[in-house]
Amino acid sequence: ISCRNLLIYFDSELQDKLIPLFQYSLKPDGILFLGPSESIGGYINLFTVLDKKWKFFKSKGRVSATHDMAFTEPFDTHATIHPVKPVTEGVKRSWEIDIEGFAHKVIMESFAPPCVIINEKAEILYIHGRTGNYLEPAHGKVSFNIIEMARDGLRYELHAAIYNAIKTKKEMLFEKLQVKTNGDVRTINLVVKPIIEPKTKQTLLVIIFEDIPVKQMEAKTRKGKSSDVYSKRIETLEWELKYTKEDLQATIAELQASNEELKSLNEELQSTNEELQSTNEELETSKEELQSVNEELVTVNSELQSKIDMLSRSENDMKNLLDGTKIGTIFLDSNLLISRFTVEATRMFNLIPSDIGRPLSHIVSKLEYENLNADIHTVLDKLVTKEIEVQTKDKHWYLMRIVPYRTQDNIINGAVITFTDVNQFKKIEDKMKKLPVDVEETRNFAEDIIKIIREPVIMLDSGLHVVSANRSFYKMFHLGDGQISGRYLYDLGNNQWNTPELRSLLEEILPNRTYFEDYRMVYHFHDIGERTLSLNARRIIYKGGKSELILLSFKDVTDQK
Repeated sequence: ISCRNLLIYFDSELQDKLIPLFQYSLKPDGILFLGPSESIGGYINLFTVLDKKWKFFKSKGRVSATHDMAFTEPFDTHATIHPVKPVTEGVKRSWEIDIEGFAHKVIMESFAPPCVIINEKAEILYIHGRTGNYLEPAHGKVSFNIIEMARDGLRYELHAAIYNAIKTKKEMLFEKLQVKTNGDVRTINLVVKPIIEPKTKQTLLVIIFEDIPVKQMEAKTRKGKSSDVYSKRIETLEWELKYTKEDLQATIAELQASNEELKSLNEELQSTNEELQSTNEELETSKEELQSVNEELVTVNSELQSKIDMLSRSENDMKNLLDGTKIGTIFLDSNLLISRFTVEATRMFNLIPSDIGRPLSHIVSKLEYENLNADIHTVLDKLVTKEIEVQTKDKHWYLMRIVPYRTQDNIINGAVITFTDVNQFKKIEDKMKKLPVDVEETRNFAEDIIKIIREPVIMLDSGLHVVSANRSFYKMFHLGDGQISGRYLYDLGNNQWNTPELRSLLEEILPNRTYFEDYRMVYHFHDIGERTLSLNARRIIYKGGKSELILLSFKDVTDQK
């Protein structure tokens, strides 16, 4: 079915009857082709849109069994009117209602000029009569704006009339407008009248197009000519003077009307100029605001780029730091999923970059240790540190430490697992177990051990006098090599080591337990300020149960929350 450029002249009630009729008439999957300014309205349940631009719609088949397709019967002008029997009062005759509606329709179609009802945005809401001589759909995207649809010779006057009618709330009249219509020129009067209706929620206007008949124009022309001929026949000077006076008065009236029109037009132009100036100022303001927003965006973009560069540098520093320690490290999030790992960690687990985001329990382990997951849960539940020596399947020893992952806000957000290579120490320990115990040899051996340890370590005798210390200890506490050998521990520096807590650890806890681990204390040093240290101590016991040497190690944890 092809029905193009016809529905736009029908009201919504008639369109609501035709669209279901089209769907009822089509076979299943039949095609309906409408004009560029037409649509199926709210009947999306009856048709499928095939091409929105060219208005092709496909029927969905018999969606509903019945449709409201009532039609009025045609009016037969040749029908004979038969006399009707009288009816009783109070009974309303149906033919009177039909005649009234038909008469109203005939009068509107025969005498009412074409008109259009629009809203304050100049959008067409209703069309009466044939308006094709005055309006034409514009090319491109469908628009119901009457200004865009107006033909040549009508657009500017129509725009001015709509604007003034809305502004003044009065009827506007433009007479004798020359409108180009399909190669011809029509002379019309344009009337724009506001609709004053308190019940309406918006401002409406009715636009009336009144054609000026050609015969009327010719009659006026003939009338003027006859008047000229008649005036020539007047021989009397009085009649000539009277005609001249009347002609002069008419000319003066026309000149006054022209002046008033020019004055009104000038006022309109001034108003338009003021509006343009106001619009220009608004555009300038908008331009300045856009420039300000653009500058802010550039600043934010620069800051963001700086943050990205800083984050990239921090990422690189962290990677190099972790790789440089040669300590296998695995970071787990709160769901125990792998978030980061170092290259050294691949010696304990078969990790590849794509394993980030996977549970650690899914990764094949090279450790001969089966309680790793249980230890992780224990650390997260009790918020403690877990240390244990583990061995890989190739008989390599590591010190595994599991600690909670704390954010800067002291929030637990996972766990950190580190693996420190202690294979060399284990070999030395095994070798020591096989050798006979000799005090001097053991002392020398212990001194050799602490020299290769990276953490600050000091070795004391049973009387808490310094036997030896490694370079990390001297470096950390700003001491020269050999300055503390043989001195009493509590006399070092400015007696900052002589604290009740350290005395309790070395003189009470250590003799009973032989060792203690990760004991945190706060010290005030003259050179390096206040520091938080993690202490680890162990006694070296010879045969006979006598404690001869004490190894005391330190770790600076001031930066840890």
